[in-house]
This record gives sequence, C-alpha cells and structure tokens, in this order.
Amino acid sequence: MTSLAGPDRPLIATLLRTPCKKAPPVCTLQQIRNSSLFRLSAIGRISLLAPLLVMTAACRPQEPTVTLGVYSGRHYNTDKQLYKQFTDQTGIGINLLEAKDKVLLQRLEAEGSNSPADVLVLADAARLVKASEMGLYQPSSSSQLNAEVPANLRAPDGQWYALTRRARVPIVNPEVVDPATITSYDDLANPALKGKLCLRNRKSPYNQSLVADQIIQRGEAATAEWIQGMTSNVSQEFFSSDTPQIQAVGTGTCGVALVNTYYVGRMLGGQKGEANKALAEKVTVVFPDPTHVNISGAGVTAASKHPKEALQLIEFLASPAAGKGYAQANYEYPVKGLGDNAVLEKFGAFTPDDVSVEQLGAMNQQAQELMEANGWK
Repeated sequence: MTSLAGPDRPLIATLLRTPCKKAPPVCTLQQIRNSSLFRLSAIGRISLLAPLLVMTAACRPQEPTVTLGVYSGRHYNTDKQLYKQFTDQTGIGINLLEAKDKVLLQRLEAEGSNSPADVLVLADAARLVKASEMGLYQPSSSSQLNAEVPANLRAPDGQWYALTRRARVPIVNPEVVDPATITSYDDLANPALKGKLCLRNRKSPYNQSLVADQIIQRGEAATAEWIQGMTSNVSQEFFSSDTPQIQAVGTGTCGVALVNTYYVGRMLGGQKGEANKALAEKVTVVFPDPTHVNISGAGVTAASKHPKEALQLIEFLASPAAGKGYAQANYEYPVKGLGDNAVLEKFGAFTPDDVSVEQLGAMNQQAQELMEANGWK
C-alpha cells in the first residue's frame, strides 16, 4: 500500500477532505499521484488550491476588527439581541456594561480619558444634559441621525440623540374618577380630586422633567400654582416608584396618578405577573393634549477611541428597524410615530408637545426648587 507521505501529503489530504456534490470514483493514492493535477507545476497546484484555502478561511469565525465599550442605563435582553445583530452585520464587537445612570456618570467621570466606554446610553433629559455638562460626551455629526431623530429630541451639537420616547401621563380608575374629567395636566389640580390623587416623590427625574416642561410652557408662577393644587389633592404618602402607583389606582386606593406609560405596558404585557396584569387592566391611560414626552438617548463619549464606529452603532439603534425593537421591548415609543406594539395601540394615539429635551434638562434645577417650595415631597 502506498503511504500518505512526502511533499504531496497536504494536497492529497485536502482533496480527500473536500466535499463533493457527487461522490467521485474510488482511486488509489498512486492513481491520484499520476493524475493531471499532480503533473502540474508547484505554482499550478497553488493556483488550484487557492479557492479551497479561501473557502476554509471564510468558514472560520471572524474576530471583531473593533470592539466598542457601551455603558448603558438600560437593562433589557432585547437590547443585547440588537447589539449582537449589529456585530453580525458590521463585525464590530460590543463590550456592554449595564448599571444605574448615576453610577455610570460617576464611573465615567472617575475614569476620565482612560475610560473604555465609547457609547453612553442614558434615560431622561436631565441625565443626558448633565452628562454633557460634565464633559462626558463629544459633539458628532450624522446626516442619518439628523433625518431619523426630530430636532427637539437631540442635542444641537450632536452630543446625544434620542433612541426612544416615553410619555408621562395620568392614569385613572374609572370606578373612582371619570376619565372624561381629566383632559390636561392642569386638571390634576382640580379640588374635586382631593384625596384621590397619588404622586411619586420629587426625587423622580421623570417628575422633575414634567415640571420643567410645565415651566417652559406656562411659566414659573402658573406652574407653582399648579403644583400647590396637585399636592393639596394628595392624601397618600408620596410613592417612590411608578409600579406601586399603578397598583394603587388598580385597587381603587387612588383614583388618579401620574406615571410613565411603559410601566403600565410592562404590567399589561405580563412582565410583572398575572396579579399585576389584572390590576393594570383596571386603569385607563389618559393622554393630555399635548402630551409631555421624555426620552432615552445615547451619545459618543468624550473618551471614545473609536468615535466613527461608536456613531455607527447609534445610527443603527436609531434606524427604523432597530429602533422599533429597541423601544417596544420596554413598551416605549419610537422617536417617530407610535410603533405597532399591540399593548401600546390599546392606549390610543397622542399628540406630543414640541418642547426641546435639552431645555428640559437645562431647567431641571429650577424645577426641583419649585417642587420643594410648593409641597411636592
């Protein structure tokens, strides 16, 4: 028997491993050596083997050419799926760190120019503006993002861009309060709601942004009067989160409360269990005209070593296809339109106000002071 040895061994082994659509006839090794392929020059053999080598290389997993550090205040499995999709499409890897927004800001500030973060994702206007004021973002320019993200939902210099919208609105238990009597935020100060209104405490950045929104639209004096009217209607302790408020409205302990719609969406979607789903089904979402909206957004960090690729990731997340998944996984709204989430569709349409998110953030300190001075605990 002829042994598989000598200079032709690698070539023979390659031929024997190469799959064929049709099984070739059985040949002895000596017949293979005597074939026309083996009578070619060394250069000829290499030319014939080149396509096989290319195909072999293509089958190996490709290492990312660049790996981006992403610091995110979001914590949803669907976000991870989108990051993987981005890597599959671009070859750009993702190292994801998820933590509370406050922790991320402190960490980035401490790391300074040595930070491995290229993209910072945060929720709420005040946090995005604060990150800008701390020098944690860098300006960027993208015609795609300028087209996808409305001007009032992005920083003028491109330091950050909205990826999702969240509406903060009244929810009502129809057995306690007639939803038809709540058509605006101003109605929450109506004395008829005394003892029926519940509020989250003033530490909530979402409430702070709502008050900032009202200051911008109606002025400080009118907003102060509105806060006084609302707080005088509150008889319960101020809540620390939106979910307990929804539960209280569902049970009838409260007749009306202010919440972000995605908290209701999560409960209706079954994420909080069947008991909470049943409670959420007892509340009615009311959209004032216009409706205050806040955002979650992202920007390229000042410390980024890969700003081009970082901006590419933000463009991907803000694109209609990816942005839809990014928003709806948490029952949020995309930056344009209302999406097609079945739970959100039940809430109905709304008209968002056109207040600049950057203005909301800039007005945050004034809003906090006004809340404290007028009884918002």
